[in-house]
Amino acid sequence: MGDPTDKPSYAFSPGPPPDVSEFFRNKTVRPSFSFEDVEPAEHAVQFTVAKAMNIDVLEAIQSALQKAIDEGVPYSQFSKDLKPRLRKMGWWGVDEQVDPLTGKVRKVQLGSPRRLKTIYRANIQSARAAGQWDRIERTKRALPYLVYLLGPSERHRPSHAIKSGMVLPVDDPFWQTWYPPNGWGCKCYVRQVTKREADEIGVSDSPEIPMRDVFNKRTGEIKRIPSGIDPGWETNPGIYRQKQMERFLAGKLDGTAPVVAHVAARDMAMSWRAQRIHDGGAKGAVPIAMLPDQLANAVGSKTRVVHYSDYTAEKSRRKHTEVTPEKLPIVSELIETGEVRKKGGKNLVLIGQGELPWVAVVKRTADGRENYLSTFYKISSGRYLIRLREGSELVR
Repeated sequence: MGDPTDKPSYAFSPGPPPDVSEFFRNKTVRPSFSFEDVEPAEHAVQFTVAKAMNIDVLEAIQSALQKAIDEGVPYSQFSKDLKPRLRKMGWWGVDEQVDPLTGKVRKVQLGSPRRLKTIYRANIQSARAAGQWDRIERTKRALPYLVYLLGPSERHRPSHAIKSGMVLPVDDPFWQTWYPPNGWGCKCYVRQVTKREADEIGVSDSPEIPMRDVFNKRTGEIKRIPSGIDPGWETNPGIYRQKQMERFLAGKLDGTAPVVAHVAARDMAMSWRAQRIHDGGAKGAVPIAMLPDQLANAVGSKTRVVHYSDYTAEKSRRKHTEVTPEKLPIVSELIETGEVRKKGGKNLVLIGQGELPWVAVVKRTADGRENYLSTFYKISSGRYLIRLREGSELVR
């Protein structure tokens, strides 16, 4: 009988849970020599495979994993499809690589069946966990508790087994670190329950979390992580993403590394908050995209962040019914690849590809401290597109 972990442990039709798929899709690739070169928090926004120093190799593995998530591809098929691609790219077996930290040449293990299985399991499990956390946060009013449960392993780590059946509120600090998976090969999981069911099971007291020191031989740093959790697994990736969103919502996006800022902005464009603002269920604004310096400077903006406000959302509901929350990431695509024109000194007109493209207008405030998506729609006639280009200055 096959290993039940050889395929994603969820069923879906016709597609995967969108939170899971989006979490993984929004990761950018990060070459690394060692797993220890990348901090756990970075794993939440970047895709990396130890010894995969070539972007093409990373993108090949990432695309295969994305397909596995989206289509429920089992490990056997994942490995069968990916192995010849990696062999052709020279990323298989034992080879020599230069360690960028020391400059020395080392013999290292590249691709192998065992490594592919580890890559498959670790990435699908962490994507599932992060996607599930997004759903947990959205539904915690009705289902405010989580139960820690053991997976189908024959043997369990004692530190994990002792937590089986523990019931704690969703907002308990315990879940900031002890949210499964909690190590390589860990199959633990959580189940979200109502207050009534939690009371029937018995709500636990918030436990103390014993810590231990772990030495990272790559960086020479010592950090404290919870005892019983493998190094690199001590963060809740879903909470990390949300913390980034909250921090960025406070105006810190501009000071963040571009790669993290880009991922976070796309996350927020697809977040429950953006959906609630669009649907009229929340007031305020949410960052949904980032301008490159060239475009921000073109209109004299002091920030690169583009916000989507309840005012624009209300206008879209009245005038542009083709705009749905799922379409908001298109704004980032227009910024990255579209035709860009400047109009009136403080408006950027972003025009997509095709005869009847999507159009977004980004407007900076008078003091230049904020940018807002002023309007967003799909053009209905070629004649209107001609008029749109009139009286504006081509920037890119």
